[in-house]
Amino acid sequence: MLTYLATALPRSASPAARLLALQCALRAGADGLVRMPAGLLRGMRLRGRSEVWDELAEGHWLRAPDLRSAPVQVQVLDYAVRDQTPGRTARRRAAHWALSPCQLDVRRDTPSTTRLVALALAAHLSPGPAHTADMEELGRLCGHTSHQTAELLDRLVATGSLAFWRQGGELGEVTWALAGQRPQAPGA
Repeated sequence: MLTYLATALPRSASPAARLLALQCALRAGADGLVRMPAGLLRGMRLRGRSEVWDELAEGHWLRAPDLRSAPVQVQVLDYAVRDQTPGRTARRRAAHWALSPCQLDVRRDTPSTTRLVALALAAHLSPGPAHTADMEELGRLCGHTSHQTAELLDRLVATGSLAFWRQGGELGEVTWALAGQRPQAPGA
């Protein structure tokens, strides 16, 4: 879903809007209706943040909801989201997982920009202690440049979510290890 949203949302969509769109897409019914409980929005640090909803409405991705109601009900306008598989139960599990990927220890007060990069990394985990992904792909999924993504990876190391990360090779491949999985860093 991150890959789809990277193409469906405007490139200028903020990380908070991308995280909100992900939750809406995974929670939407076949009719495009989504009920976002106040607790969920509060936990995502998006309760009352009308500018995030406005970003998605201005991009014609959803109809701006009445934020005074609880739960917030919203209509997703993206027909591809309405016609998605797998089923609703699997998508709800994915929505729950996307809130706090268990492999990455990211605090709830972490800014949306960093949480989105952590989610993209979690989606690229592979067996073993070291993981790899393409730097440009990570940036595209998050709506960042490679330089911005590198700065956010540095933040994840500084906060202890990642043991290390390193970019290498001509292809711009990024290698990282989760905190607690400390293989020797390449070149160390």
